[in-house]
Amino acid sequence: MDVKNVRAFGTEAAEAPLKSMNIQRRSVTPHDVEIEILFCGICHSDLHTARNEWHGTIYPVVPGHEIVGRITRVGAHVKKFKAGDLAAVGCMVDSCRECEYCKDGLEQYCEPGNILTYNSPDKHLGGQTYGGYSESIVVDEHFVLRVPENLDLAATAPLLCAGITTYSPLKHWQVGPGKKVGIVGIGGLGHMAIKLAKAMGAHVVVFTTSESKKEDAKRLGADEVVLSTDPDQMAKYAKSLHFVLDNVSATHDMDAYLNLLKVDGTLALVGAPEHPLPVAAFSLIPARRSFAGSTIGSIAETQEMLDFCSKHNITADIELINIQQVNEAYERLLKGDVRYRFVIDMASLKNQHN
Repeated sequence: MDVKNVRAFGTEAAEAPLKSMNIQRRSVTPHDVEIEILFCGICHSDLHTARNEWHGTIYPVVPGHEIVGRITRVGAHVKKFKAGDLAAVGCMVDSCRECEYCKDGLEQYCEPGNILTYNSPDKHLGGQTYGGYSESIVVDEHFVLRVPENLDLAATAPLLCAGITTYSPLKHWQVGPGKKVGIVGIGGLGHMAIKLAKAMGAHVVVFTTSESKKEDAKRLGADEVVLSTDPDQMAKYAKSLHFVLDNVSATHDMDAYLNLLKVDGTLALVGAPEHPLPVAAFSLIPARRSFAGSTIGSIAETQEMLDFCSKHNITADIELINIQQVNEAYERLLKGDVRYRFVIDMASLKNQHN
C-alpha cells in the first residue's frame, strides 16, 4: 500500500513532552477520504493517553479525536463526499460492522471493539492509528461526518467528542420539555451538556463545586445553579430530578446525586474517574433509580447531533491555541484552567520547524 509522510505532534514516552514528528498515512483506498485537518480539539482522553494513565498506550502516540477539516481527495467508490467538502472525524475510524451492535448502527458498542482514532490497531498499515494532531488523516467514508456550513469551524471541533458524549445520553433518556435535568460539573463535557439540554427544552439545574462558575452556568443556559458543597442547597433538590448527567472525572459522592432523582430517575455517568465509585444500595432501591453509563455515540447519532447544533446554533466555548502550546495546554487542563475546551489551529503545524 502506498503511504505518505505527514507532519504531526505526538510523544514517544509517558513522561516526555509532545513534539513535532513525522508519521505515515495510507493513500486513499476506494472507500476512503483524505482530510486536511484545520482544527483539532484537546480532550482529557488525549492527556490520559499521552501520559499512559489508562495503562494501554503504545508509543509513539499522536492524540486528537475532535477533528474538523476539508476533504482533499476521495476514493473511487466514495458516494457521500467530494474534494472541497467540510468534514469531521470523532473518536472512531472503524468497527467490525458485523456484530449485532454495528448492524443496529451502534458502532460505539462494537462487540469486538471499534477502531479508535488514535492508539488502536491500524489494519491498513499495521502498528497503531494516529490522531488529529497532524496535517491530514485518511478515514473510511462511513466514519466521516458532514460539517454544517453555519457553524464556526474551530468551535465545532469539540462537538465530535464533548458534544456527542453528552448528546447521546440526553437523547437516550428522553430529555426534553417537562423534564428536570441535573448537570454535574461544568467543564468540556458539562458546558456542552447545559447547552444541549436547554436546547432540547428541559429545565436545567447545574451542580458545581465552584462558586465562580455560577454566573457562567447561567450564561450557558442553566435555569438554576446549585453549589454542591452546600448541604442545605443540595437538600432542597432531593427527589426532584428526572435525570442527572454526571460529567465529573474525579472521585466524588455518587449517593449525593442519586438522592436527587425522582422515582424511576436515572443518573448517567460520562465522566471517567480513575478509581471505583462506591454506591449505597439504599440510594437506588427505595425509588427504583438507575445508575448508568454511556460512551460517545454512533456515527448516525453524531451526524444528528451536528445537525441539531446547526439548527440551534450551538458550538463549544473554546480557547484557540497553536500546536506549539500543546504541552502548556495539557498543564492548564490538569488545573481546570480552560473555559471550556482548547482547540488547536492546525495551520500552526505547517509553520513548525523540526
